[in-house]
Amino acid sequence: MTHAGGTIADEGTLSALGEFGLIAELSALLSPGPGTLVGIGDDAAVLAAPDGRVVASTDFLIEGRHFRRDWSSAQDVGRKAAARSLIDVAAMGAVPTGLLVALAAPGDLPVSWARGLAEGLAAECARAGASVIGGDTSRAGSVLIVTTVLGDLAGRAPVLRSGAAPGDLVAVTGVLGHAAAGLALLQAGLPDGPLVAAQRRPQPPYDAGPEAADLGATAMIDISDGLLADLGHVAAASGVLIDLSSARLAPDVDLLAAAHALNLDLTDSGSTPRHPSALAWVLGGGEDHALAATFPPRAALPPRWTVIGEVCNGDGVLVDGQPWTGSAGWDHFAISE
Repeated sequence: MTHAGGTIADEGTLSALGEFGLIAELSALLSPGPGTLVGIGDDAAVLAAPDGRVVASTDFLIEGRHFRRDWSSAQDVGRKAAARSLIDVAAMGAVPTGLLVALAAPGDLPVSWARGLAEGLAAECARAGASVIGGDTSRAGSVLIVTTVLGDLAGRAPVLRSGAAPGDLVAVTGVLGHAAAGLALLQAGLPDGPLVAAQRRPQPPYDAGPEAADLGATAMIDISDGLLADLGHVAAASGVLIDLSSARLAPDVDLLAAAHALNLDLTDSGSTPRHPSALAWVLGGGEDHALAATFPPRAALPPRWTVIGEVCNGDGVLVDGQPWTGSAGWDHFAISE
């Protein structure tokens, strides 16, 4: 297979290529962005910081925990690894600019897989207006990817989790529940479709973060662990109660179809919301990487933002004025192996 870095056989492994060969192979696929002053090839990268402040965040992507190579292509994994970090910067109201990537992998991993990973990382960074600026490699028993993203506030104040106030609107942009439903479909061995694609390759609304800041957002968060869990962080940091409307969070047709395909409970029972299993994906499913934000009560929000509740006096998160009895979302250390 011919590419910018030379000719490498598809059957080649990382052990055969070697560490420095791998770095050269991947570097050829990762073009620097306009803000990169010194890119891959030195001890450290140098990135322009026009605002004078740098927003930074880091994430893991662990084989067997966050992805499976028999379920996702290398490009999918690269896109997902980048997306998890890039959206964290957007959730602060900043623009992602650079991504550092550390890769640990088995020696028998095909070079073609590593190449696909780099292509996915580069493609997702391009969606956000950023680029891969450096990283590290090591050997491990399974694939581990660590991403560190840097971003620029462009003169904005960072939007924190602690600014929500009683009377504020709660709104979201991006899909909710799709990745969780896609995971359930994968686990059941059901055919691919848009929900499975959402699990493999989330598409966060990166530009909505700076947009929310410009619209006067008082608090904001990336929905990575689940809507209720993540809004719980906002409620705790702000010292407020958040009350959500299940009617405004009604599962879409794709989620209802998935619930039907999985033979989940689709019945009404007293005050229980209709299609509770599909609603549980919306409320407790993570990995869609939508954005949730609070806004002043008279904020004029664009159509991409859907108002789903309000901020009140009190503490915690309610649904229709009542505690949600199902899962609120993912907690790595509360889940038994």
